[in-house]
Amino acid sequence: MRILFWGTPEFGLPSLEAMRGAGHDIAGVVTNPDRPAGRGRRPRASPVKAWALEAGVPVLQPERPGEEGFLAAARRLRPDISVVAAYGRLLPPAALDLPPLGSLNVHASLLPALRGAAPINWAIIRGHRESGVSIQRMVAELDAGPVLGQTRIPIPAAMTAGELYAETAEAGGARLVTVLDDLASGRAVERAQDHARATWAPKLDRETARIDWSRPAAEVANRLRGCDPWPAAWTSLAAPAVLAGRTLQCFEPSVDAPGAEDGPRAGGAHAGSSRSGTVSGTAPGTAPGTAPGTVVRADPVRGLRVATGLGTIAIGAVKPAGRRRMSAAEWVRGLPDPKEVRFD
Repeated sequence: MRILFWGTPEFGLPSLEAMRGAGHDIAGVVTNPDRPAGRGRRPRASPVKAWALEAGVPVLQPERPGEEGFLAAARRLRPDISVVAAYGRLLPPAALDLPPLGSLNVHASLLPALRGAAPINWAIIRGHRESGVSIQRMVAELDAGPVLGQTRIPIPAAMTAGELYAETAEAGGARLVTVLDDLASGRAVERAQDHARATWAPKLDRETARIDWSRPAAEVANRLRGCDPWPAAWTSLAAPAVLAGRTLQCFEPSVDAPGAEDGPRAGGAHAGSSRSGTVSGTAPGTAPGTAPGTVVRADPVRGLRVATGLGTIAIGAVKPAGRRRMSAAEWVRGLPDPKEVRFD
């Protein structure tokens, strides 16, 4: 098939490689215009554009995918079908219907669950035990079209959004090739979604990533993992005075087992927790009534442990504002008085 591919970040690269490896003709790629990036704010090509230039594939970069000039250029590429993988914009009907076989989307969830912009992050934040990828036919309503194929992906207890992103991208490429083969042979089956079961995964922003220490420890851990590496879960420092008001991004959480005095149980799962994120038990090693956000351990060897609304959580790595990511223990070693550390 001649394929017009729409994508911007690294997520689309395994799909491009899988289609090319299966013998499909990538007629062209559509990606977002180059945007300023880095300290010099120089325009930077998207990963999909970089791939296309290296592969000698035509590149289209419309400001708006409904522009008539762009649509005319896309028609001249004579695609049989469009494939979309994290393009980053909604496609108007004129773009969806441009190829004779319509448009497919590589969506990073098991639809109808987690429709929307950030399904990978929200699967982890909400404590799901599995996620996956769906190949769906695109319609005017967001992520609502029929599904042609799915692959399930388990979510281990310590998995981050970045790790799930990489697994989902690879699985999406493999499933996409199977669906394209089925379409070519007439074996494809399109299964309508049950719209009553749809859930949503809205775009993440800075406020979404703010850590709410009043939540149970397992929920806090899920948020840290679901925002790693981006947008990165963060908290504000209330003390020491020299750092008050500054922000600290937090990573690599482990939920302490009840009765643990010296650190978290290996594996990052609370002994009284379920994979859905609910926990039972009391905050180990802390006095009753310890306020959520209280740093109950700031040790130059063992790092940080913080009280939550239910239980405590160890933080394995942090990133202070304007500095690199480092181990929590290294950050503690640089503090004037670790005993004074408090989080808002």
